[in-house]
Amino acid sequence: MLDATIRTGAALEIEALSVAYPSRGGWLQALDGVSLSIAAGSVRGLVGESGSGKSTVVLALLGLLGPAARVTAERLAFDGHDLFANASALRGRRIGVVFQDTAAALNPALTIGSQVIEPMRVHLGTEHRAAWQRGTDLLAEMGIPRPAQVMRSYPHQLSGGMKQRVGIAAALASEPDLLLLDEPTTALDVTIEAQILALLDELRSRRNLAMLLVSHNLGIVDRLCDTVSVLYAGRLVESGTTGEVLHRPRHPYTKGLLAALPRPDRPHAGRLAPIQGNLPDLTAPDPGCNFRPRCAFAVAGCYRPQLLSGDRHQVSCHRVDAVADLPWPAEPVPPTAAPVASAVPLVEARELSIRFDSGGWLQRLLGKVGGVLAVDRVSVTIRNGEVLGLVGESGCGKSTLGRLLLRLLPARGGTLRFASAVVGARPDAHFRQRAQVVFQNSDTSLNPRQTVGMILGRAVRWFAIASIDAEVSAEVDRLLDLVRLPRSYAQRYPHQLSGGEKQRVGIARALASRPKFLVCDEAVSALDVSVQAAVLNLLRDLRDELSVAYLFISHDIGVIAHIADRVAVMYQGTIVEEGAVGDVLQPPYHPYTELLLSSVPLIGKRRTVAASTQAARAVPMAGGCKFADRCTRRVGPICDSVPPPVQQAAPGHGIRCHIPLPELAAVPHWLSQ
Repeated sequence: MLDATIRTGAALEIEALSVAYPSRGGWLQALDGVSLSIAAGSVRGLVGESGSGKSTVVLALLGLLGPAARVTAERLAFDGHDLFANASALRGRRIGVVFQDTAAALNPALTIGSQVIEPMRVHLGTEHRAAWQRGTDLLAEMGIPRPAQVMRSYPHQLSGGMKQRVGIAAALASEPDLLLLDEPTTALDVTIEAQILALLDELRSRRNLAMLLVSHNLGIVDRLCDTVSVLYAGRLVESGTTGEVLHRPRHPYTKGLLAALPRPDRPHAGRLAPIQGNLPDLTAPDPGCNFRPRCAFAVAGCYRPQLLSGDRHQVSCHRVDAVADLPWPAEPVPPTAAPVASAVPLVEARELSIRFDSGGWLQRLLGKVGGVLAVDRVSVTIRNGEVLGLVGESGCGKSTLGRLLLRLLPARGGTLRFASAVVGARPDAHFRQRAQVVFQNSDTSLNPRQTVGMILGRAVRWFAIASIDAEVSAEVDRLLDLVRLPRSYAQRYPHQLSGGEKQRVGIARALASRPKFLVCDEAVSALDVSVQAAVLNLLRDLRDELSVAYLFISHDIGVIAHIADRVAVMYQGTIVEEGAVGDVLQPPYHPYTELLLSSVPLIGKRRTVAASTQAARAVPMAGGCKFADRCTRRVGPICDSVPPPVQQAAPGHGIRCHIPLPELAAVPHWLSQ
């Protein structure tokens, strides 16, 4: 057990921290007079859009901004030590850090053990044998099973959640007093995220750790943090207790962030309200309110400089009293007809299966082929103008199923029909034209050497929508109009676009063939909450305008609840529950669905996870229920040996489970857990 000495007082003090970087346009003011403090044993959240300066705060505290950065502060201290003079001595020893992408932070050529013990060897001078034992104990403390075996493993042999726990263990190895967490759960499933949050909360309480949590996920900030500071374009605009700031926001920017958030407890709650516009030019800082160009409540007086004011709940706004009780205005609904889902299936898959084999040629020759049954006899139906949401943990087969429906992967079994016609293993050009995909990462799916016009024009020509230059140009303009981008963007390159704009170009390219079916594979997961809201609104509008059907793949249940008509819950290659969104979000539901829902961090609700969050087996148990080894409500040996039946809880609402429906219906609603 590591040192759990109780410490009191302010662990971290930041007063008027400013950071500027040299750029072609002059000095870029990344931070402008940021002040905050964190007491021992408390957690402060730091939220805001990408580019607001959150990670710059973390790097400034660690002294990792580099010599080109211009850093000034009236006070930058940790436990009384000046960080300007002592950052290198405190970094790693008394100040630990957990980065967003642990897979990139861990060295793939070194064992887990060598990376966990390095801080102890470097900062504490611990002897190798003692450090190795302490590292093993640390992994066990992080809840990692078989820690001695994991110490000898390499990063590629661990799941995402285990890598993140290893990152936390390495950060705690030198017994720090302050832990900096830079988006520590962004790439994790909701169940793994729940485990990490519970672990951090327990460590904070037991070790009296001070923490700074950087995140764009307001739900986990509400779950873990005592206080929160809202950062916009390098300036703090609101700060106070988490309850005050997130439950009763007073600054327009905070109101806008919360209004843009899709929530699973409010399915189909209407149109999301994104914050229009983009971050200001930080090479020419606005002396007044820098949120003014995007603010729905701005008036002429907002041109005057404004600082944080107030006691426990501080706000930087001229009109704070006038707008305190006003909601962020909703975005107007475009005059399009409501979608009418056809009764005739557009996409109809029956018993689709695919196995990814492992082993070399010798194993295959001897008939000793292992592998993973990624999709196991899955049947789905999607109608014209309908959105089917697909949720589940990473590795459950969601993306693989999407590729099977597009015939981008060869199925080992089952049939696929599109518009009543059978789609073969090598579909014709007509199917390719009518079924398209929107990828998750627009940065890697757009050619950086081509302009937006060239990218869209190539798709237009490929599918013979137009061939003459003038007609292609007109079609590109039409596509840009569809995704609400200026026509002048045809001359821009991808690096000249924001994340949301790049994703809109990806959507436009998918629409270039005038398809009737789109697979959206985590199409909004990498976007800020406001940009995500704008893209979700766009996708709903396009569904209404063009009667396009979607398979919408996401691990974010809030997004699915907002956009989908029906939802399918997938676990280890099998659909365990399927039905209308409203039916799936209330009892009765499958124990795995219950686990997913109870793991979602919701603003204003502190709930306990409803089932075991242990990792799924790499190879599920043969014959029985695949969720049996994690289910806390199993009914007996039948769960291990007999495939569960599909029970109809309501018309169109099927649950694959041995537990009788009355017992499934008797569990509390996930919002009350």
